Amino acid sequence: MDSFDAGAGGILRQPKAVWATAGASVVAFMGIGLVDPILPSIAQGLRATPSQVSLLFTSYFLITAVAMLLTGFVSSRIGGRRTLLVGLAFVVVFAGLAGTSGSVGQLVGFRAGWGLGNALFVSTALAVIVGAAAGGSAAAILLYESALGLGMACGPLLGALLGNASWRYPFFGTATLMAIGFLCIAAFLKEQPKPARKTSILDPIKALGHGGLASAAVSAFFYNYTFFTVLAFTPFVLNMTPYRSGAVFFAWGLLLAVFSVIVAPRMQKRFGSLKVLGGSLVVLAVDVLVLGYGDHTTAVVCTILSGAFIGVNNTVYTELALGVSDAPRPVASAGYNFVRWFAAAAAPYFAPKIEEWTDIHVPFVVAAVTAVLGAVVVLVRRRALTHEAEELQPRHATEDGVGVFAN
Repeated sequence: MDSFDAGAGGILRQPKAVWATAGASVVAFMGIGLVDPILPSIAQGLRATPSQVSLLFTSYFLITAVAMLLTGFVSSRIGGRRTLLVGLAFVVVFAGLAGTSGSVGQLVGFRAGWGLGNALFVSTALAVIVGAAAGGSAAAILLYESALGLGMACGPLLGALLGNASWRYPFFGTATLMAIGFLCIAAFLKEQPKPARKTSILDPIKALGHGGLASAAVSAFFYNYTFFTVLAFTPFVLNMTPYRSGAVFFAWGLLLAVFSVIVAPRMQKRFGSLKVLGGSLVVLAVDVLVLGYGDHTTAVVCTILSGAFIGVNNTVYTELALGVSDAPRPVASAGYNFVRWFAAAAAPYFAPKIEEWTDIHVPFVVAAVTAVLGAVVVLVRRRALTHEAEELQPRHATEDGVGVFAN
């Protein structure tokens, strides 16, 4: 029986605290793709351009990137439970405020506060789930990956269902669900042991001095630019109703979840992580290029298919970031995410700007190029990316506070 099957067997037998944290994680990841189906509606309602509305992603992920330097600092001092609750409280407040926005500037600002809360929550959730889970870290990580995939799939669906009536309702809906998550965690999750050593703000930056971790972060930076060009810019290209757009990105999210949790581990076992990652990045580049130059039906199909390649990439990058260096997993992952989330902030801003400067095809050409650049980094730095990974993995598996938001 392989590791996936073993993990799947233990995933259902978990304490209430684990289910509460996992459930809140689903909602947290829903917040990433929630606005996808309603971006055109927001632009129309607030009389904003696509580039202005895309700043909803830019502010969110820019704050998330910077906050990665703070999450370990905070959680190592106040504990995982309190960090989760603080993060959830931020999301509840700022998601609710986002629904009251009277201008795109206000909405962008509230999304930034939402991003801070989400960073605090998701960066701590995996460590808490692993600490509280029954059946070992394999089942816990599988549960976390499943929560991520389910959240990414359901976010656009919720955005479409509520956003069809008003673009404001998805924000109020998220605030309500996160408030429920806050109450569940407060009721069922006991405080987790604090790390023996407090994390400093500079520790994630220092961890990037390791060549393998830096290489993974740089490759993921290029990949994330492609990822978030698809997520943030494609809704304007498809120009569909919230229901239709939500259905497209729901199918996209389902493929992401299936390929992340089920397909990617099996491919890695058969072909090796770096071959799978390099090949998936190249195929993603081709898919994005066809998306940009195809007709409407082709664009829809390629958007959905990109979820499969993104799911594979997410899983492999996670393992590289957490296993390639000798830094503690929370620190290594914070440094890795600090680098890669800047691309998630850049793509939603630059893609519509590039369209304004050129035409609608060029943003996808740029996205294809960045995916290839990610593959080139993997190829050129393959020795650094595999160096010592196997001998380091057993030690990491026993550390307290395993992992942070690495997907």
